[in-house]
Amino acid sequence: MATAVLPAATLPAPAAPALAPETRIPRRVALCDVPQLHAALLKSGALATSPKSFHSLLEATALPDHGTTPAHLAYALRLFRLGPRPPLSAQLYNILMRAFLRAGHPEDALHLFVEMLDATDVNPDQHTVACILKSCSSMCSPVVGRGVQAYAVKRGLVVDRFVLNSLIHMYASCGDVVAAQVLFDTVEEKGVVTWNAMVAGYFKNGSWRKVAEMFKGMLEVGAPFDEVTLVSVATACGRAGDAKLGKWIGEYVEKNGMVGNRNLATALVDMYAKCGELDEARRLFDGMRSRDVVAWSAMISGYTQADRCREALNLFSEMQSTEVSPNDVTMVSVLSACAVLGALETGKWVHSYVRRKGLPLTVVLGTALVDFYAKCGCIDSAVEAFKSMPLRNSWTWTALIKGMASNGRGREALELFSSMREANVEPTDVTFIGVLLACSHSCLVEEGRRHFISMSQDYGIQPRIEHYGCMVDLLGRAGLIDEAYHFIKTMPIEPNAIIWRALLSACTVHKNVDIGEEALKQIIPLDPSHSGDYILLSNIYASVGRWKDAAMIRREMDMRGIEKIPGCSLIELDGTVFEFFAEDSDHPQLREIYEKVEEMIKSIKMAGYIPNTDDARLDVDENEKEVSVSHHSEKLAIAFGLMKLRPGATIRLSKNLRVCVDCHSATKLISKVYNREIVVRDRNIFHHFKDGYCSCNDYW
Repeated sequence: MATAVLPAATLPAPAAPALAPETRIPRRVALCDVPQLHAALLKSGALATSPKSFHSLLEATALPDHGTTPAHLAYALRLFRLGPRPPLSAQLYNILMRAFLRAGHPEDALHLFVEMLDATDVNPDQHTVACILKSCSSMCSPVVGRGVQAYAVKRGLVVDRFVLNSLIHMYASCGDVVAAQVLFDTVEEKGVVTWNAMVAGYFKNGSWRKVAEMFKGMLEVGAPFDEVTLVSVATACGRAGDAKLGKWIGEYVEKNGMVGNRNLATALVDMYAKCGELDEARRLFDGMRSRDVVAWSAMISGYTQADRCREALNLFSEMQSTEVSPNDVTMVSVLSACAVLGALETGKWVHSYVRRKGLPLTVVLGTALVDFYAKCGCIDSAVEAFKSMPLRNSWTWTALIKGMASNGRGREALELFSSMREANVEPTDVTFIGVLLACSHSCLVEEGRRHFISMSQDYGIQPRIEHYGCMVDLLGRAGLIDEAYHFIKTMPIEPNAIIWRALLSACTVHKNVDIGEEALKQIIPLDPSHSGDYILLSNIYASVGRWKDAAMIRREMDMRGIEKIPGCSLIELDGTVFEFFAEDSDHPQLREIYEKVEEMIKSIKMAGYIPNTDDARLDVDENEKEVSVSHHSEKLAIAFGLMKLRPGATIRLSKNLRVCVDCHSATKLISKVYNREIVVRDRNIFHHFKDGYCSCNDYW
């Protein structure tokens, strides 16, 4: 980076009161006062008799307490180059090198070091070498660092503790932790700076467990540590999931009155959140005297990662009432929470904020936007966000491929995968999950078989249990139940409950009793308390008229104490997420909602709707079964949307379970009768209902 242009003339010397020799210039002096002070030193003769006075002036100019600006650097360079000044010395060079480093110009510090080496009458000292090694760290240039190390060895400076610590830090920061560790091991008496240099090196390289292990070793030998050490170790504990050590640090910090250190408190909030201790994290967060954007982001991220997304959005709303502005890290967590809840309006506001504030569209933030829009069923907006990104990685492509797959655009997902390969972006194992899902949800059996084989043959990616699950789902959805069963029996890895559950779901759709019974038999030892599995087999029995067997399954659930997971649907209106449960009885507008449901059912019956009561309770008569299915959570949410949204507005909701056959048929007709597009995200895919049709083509 270029330094300031030097003037052709010498500095002016305005009149000023005389100063006594050895006068110490305060570091907080204003830049506009420096020329006067310089003139006073000249007039007093202090520059000729006391080099320390000039050192003090240069230091006050180049390294003021409030930070080095380009103007400070420019004037300091004029003082250094043009004088009048005492003879050059290592101390003068060191002041300017530190100023360049502080101002973010490590290359200029290095140029000054080279100039210093060319000066025959000035020899670098240990502080010079330590400063230049820090410049190498900033530039991530181990090659230059090795050259500086060779110079230090030649001059006998490498034994100095400042130099040795800077060498350890340089190698560790540049990713060569092996070289750093070798140097570290040669130090007989390690101070806290030495330990911190090594800990920081492993931290920067993401070796979280190594950071934790090193700190445990420090405790065993009684090595010194400080708040800087604890910040690194607490953060590493969160990344490594080492809750035991993290809690020890938390207790130590509180016991020793260190919780007032904002960086340390923030690291502890982050650690507790990542270790699943959300309540402890929130207690610390609420107790902080001041919170910066890092603290807010850590807490919001903790809620999002723990699937407490409503609390994440509530906290984000609270953050907006403060003077702390969110950054891109905050926005990634908020978008992830919006994606889970289907909170489209809140996510759109986030996108608008990013554009309005000119936040950099990093790969991580851009990918979060693509994922958010895709998970809200706005696949066209996801494509726009994808195209607007200056840089994309494999995760970005994968997010859009999976989004297209789950939104019923399987062939477009496969075309996107081809474009990804043409762009020379290597697919990951997660990419192939998206590709296989695209084949499954669009009934592209042959394409799915081909890609499953290709991932190992052409890309060297060995299938994981998730890929086998996608293949079972693909074959089962296509009605190839026997082939899916044989596929499971010949898998090279042990099938888990999810694999057998995919087969059981397919048996429900295609009414295959025998293999359905075998699937449940295999599931029970693996996951005995999952209510959905019993419900699926009960539905198979009901679909073929075996009512006694269906009732027997329900009784078995009662005997085992297994409760059916209640259906739950979420709908966002004006930035607020509303939650509905099947046969809900806890909503302030309950009467109006049920009246709207009754009106809705009457309207679609006139258009040909016939209730399907296969999923209803078995212990009631047919009329009560019809009422029961009409009170499923998605019907309540749709009725609420019809009540509250402007005419013609799209209704968007998400459900925790697979949409039942009756709700699917009813929603198709609701979209036609009320002239609405209705987007439903269930446990498996998106359903885009419009004009009496669904994007899944009744294949879900």
